[in-house]
Amino acid sequence: MKHLLSICLVFCLSACNVSDRKPTHYFQHAKSGSLASAFSEDASVGIISSNNEGIVVWDLEYNQKIYQWNHQDQDDNANIIGLVNISFDKSHAVTADRDAFAIWDLNTGEPVGFWRIDESSVRDIAVSNQGNGILVGRGNGKVLYFEHRVGRRIEFLGHQEKINSVALSPNGRYALTGGNDYTAYLWDTQSGQVIYQFDHPSRVTKVALDSQGRYAFTADSQKHARIWDLQTGQEISRLKYIQRQKIFSSARFSPDGKQLLTGSPDRHLTLWDVESGAKIKDWKVKPNEKSLTQSAVVYAVAFMGDNQVVSGSSSGWVEVWNIN
Repeated sequence: MKHLLSICLVFCLSACNVSDRKPTHYFQHAKSGSLASAFSEDASVGIISSNNEGIVVWDLEYNQKIYQWNHQDQDDNANIIGLVNISFDKSHAVTADRDAFAIWDLNTGEPVGFWRIDESSVRDIAVSNQGNGILVGRGNGKVLYFEHRVGRRIEFLGHQEKINSVALSPNGRYALTGGNDYTAYLWDTQSGQVIYQFDHPSRVTKVALDSQGRYAFTADSQKHARIWDLQTGQEISRLKYIQRQKIFSSARFSPDGKQLLTGSPDRHLTLWDVESGAKIKDWKVKPNEKSLTQSAVVYAVAFMGDNQVVSGSSSGWVEVWNIN
């Protein structure tokens, strides 16, 4: 009985600690909630897609709107853009719905091009520096790497089922893709050759690459979230959590490679130690005010300076949190 009371007490204290942590700053960028969001590597630029305002680019430092975009044949009230990504160098962004994607110049705010995908639905998307390469994961299990300026394209056919998540190195040379076939592949976008194969016991739902080429993150639909050494292909650690099932909706490595920041569909924003997989700190973002379940999906995460992190969620809020 004493042991049970101790467990309950620890759980209560842990839950209270999470809920008691408040953001230092917060901004509502989509009053009706957002469909997707992305942050630049340094957390200075954010992109929010919402039903009411279309796609809005924000200067996060000054909380100011920079650009407002719409896809072809869409107006503000018909926005269905559910995927956004910003290149590592902040020069370009890519936005996508299920059937088409667009590339945008973040220096001018002008569109670079618009392409339709006829063969299968777009599941996830990423863009390299200078907007040179676009990585498109699709529902038929194929992954397209497209260099629009030179007209070069390559299809990766390693997956057997639909793609759930993709990531691209800043220079566009390496892709990490995960799908329903229980597998994530790191592969060369020039040759299509597989460099490493990361196997999971269930469908791979989230992947992420360290911008410096040191690590990869892969997570499945059950209880396996792993960090890999990209020099050796060996597992470094597994994230340690007690849930039987935990889904990740966003992930990013810290600039020094020592920490991993993740977001989940259950409002959780979590900081992890890369070497051990141990949880360092946990926060809960604001819920969607119109949601009966008080839920929110954490779409975007980033490190802001040395002591802060930032989250963007489906509730339409961008929130800044102190690490220490």
